[in-house]
Amino acid sequence: MAPLMAIVLLCCANPALAKYRVELEAQAPLKSLLSDFLDLMRYRDRDDINADQLEFMVATASEQVRDLAATEGYFSTKTEATLERGRDTPLVRIRVENGPRTMVTATHIDVTGPAQQDAPRQAQRLVNAWPLRPGEPFRQGDWTAAKESSLRELNRHSYAAAKLANSRADIHAEREAAELFATYDSGPAFTLGPLTVTGTRRYPERIVANVNPLQPGEPYDVDRLLELQRAILRTPYFSNVVVDIDHDPAHAELAPVNVRVTEYPTQRLRGGVGYATDTGARVEGRYTHNNVFGRAWVLDSQLRIEQRRQLGSLDLAMPPDAGAWTNSGHISSDRTTLEGIDLRSRRIGVRRARKTEKDDYAYTLEYYRDRLDQIDGTTLPSTIVAEPGSHQALVAGYARTHRAVDDLVFPRRGYVASFEAGVAAQGLLTDQSFFRFYGRGRRYLPVGKLDLVILRGELGTVISKPGNASIPASLLFRAGGTDSVRGYAYQSIGNEVDGTVYPTRYLATASAEYQHWFTRDWGGAVFYDLGLATDSWSHKNLFHGVGVGVRWRSPVGPVNADIGYGIQNHNIRPHFSLGVAF
Repeated sequence: MAPLMAIVLLCCANPALAKYRVELEAQAPLKSLLSDFLDLMRYRDRDDINADQLEFMVATASEQVRDLAATEGYFSTKTEATLERGRDTPLVRIRVENGPRTMVTATHIDVTGPAQQDAPRQAQRLVNAWPLRPGEPFRQGDWTAAKESSLRELNRHSYAAAKLANSRADIHAEREAAELFATYDSGPAFTLGPLTVTGTRRYPERIVANVNPLQPGEPYDVDRLLELQRAILRTPYFSNVVVDIDHDPAHAELAPVNVRVTEYPTQRLRGGVGYATDTGARVEGRYTHNNVFGRAWVLDSQLRIEQRRQLGSLDLAMPPDAGAWTNSGHISSDRTTLEGIDLRSRRIGVRRARKTEKDDYAYTLEYYRDRLDQIDGTTLPSTIVAEPGSHQALVAGYARTHRAVDDLVFPRRGYVASFEAGVAAQGLLTDQSFFRFYGRGRRYLPVGKLDLVILRGELGTVISKPGNASIPASLLFRAGGTDSVRGYAYQSIGNEVDGTVYPTRYLATASAEYQHWFTRDWGGAVFYDLGLATDSWSHKNLFHGVGVGVRWRSPVGPVNADIGYGIQNHNIRPHFSLGVAF
């Protein structure tokens, strides 16, 4: 600050001169540091520096170099700065000898307070995990970061009021040695108390209490507070949530959990356009009302028009109950025209569902009424199980999804698995009795620091009496497309007869993909997919696809752009997708 103030005081003493040049001779890492922060380097392109200011900066350059170099662990620098005026543009020559770098030779880290007796393992972990170890270069930035990161780790679990009681770095420049001392005072262990909610005006406060996973009296843990925050954000009522406690050590026992929410507007209208390789260009609109009947019931209506699919849906959901279960009812109409089939599916049903950090559960009762027509109007072959015409079924179902991944948006380790099962009985708004099962899974295996292997598989089956099936076609299976077997068109794998692909009883697909990441956000992929959709395992026809792709970790989730080659059909197809772990 002193050199800068002197420059300001001298700015009126002499008239400004032309820009000056600087030749800096220094070794890494000081050359980069001095280029960015040394005053002579920072002001060299300005034309309002007068002669006295320039001479002052040259005279104080050694002092400033010494201070800057000390932040990188160089305490014995030698600096020579000269000013040459015998030309139109003055030239400043700066020559810096780094000298030896100071290394960390010893660390003395200690935790005092209740944690020493009540949580000795946690205290010892902090000592063992101290980031700046003997043998590493001493840098001021690393020293500050080490103190702060260790304090944050102690604060995260039980000891919310922990603080850095004292710290010092003893620098022995003559021995190029730094000895570090840090003592943390844990303060009392905190436990969680009742919720205190602020910010609710439109929607009842009980919504937050109903989705709260915390138990009064449990130990304070930042991860648990974040779990509560995510649970609240999963509801459709709140756009932002801040969760914290009072960090006063005097209120450590049953510390109130303070929740501050920002609400969504009661009504929202959204729209968009897009394109997907499976169903073509699309335009869509969505209207949501979050306070129907003044009781926080959520009405969600959606209309989507795509080249090969048209969908309209209406959902009415009650707010979460005391167990975080949500009851809802829905009605929808969906039409797809793919692979020679015109399929119209209408559904109406009720649902009881619960979504947690790792698991989703749902109990459903849904009535399906489908109509399947052949676009070309040809006669149905006898080998086809899915009969054209209208069919209905009332299906009682259960669905479960389990997530065990390290990151919900960009997972690198773990797995996600889900399944759904349903049963329908003939005579109960059902043309034919059947049992249906569908499951899928995805496994993430890290390779090195950035690369990744992804294994994917799915299996589906419909069990009913032999022969033709009077089952709604939307409950049967076809394969092919972006999230199935790449290299083939969407739902183009099934029981194919004369160019028409009929839905089938059985489905099985698998995929192996290797991703190589060039940067943190951009990568490439190679993959191999295979699968089938068939009415008989004894007459199966397995389809294979291989390809390459580009991966981008976008702000809203992973974006995949693939080129797949279908080995059976000898076709090359593009595939685009945006999604997260289901």
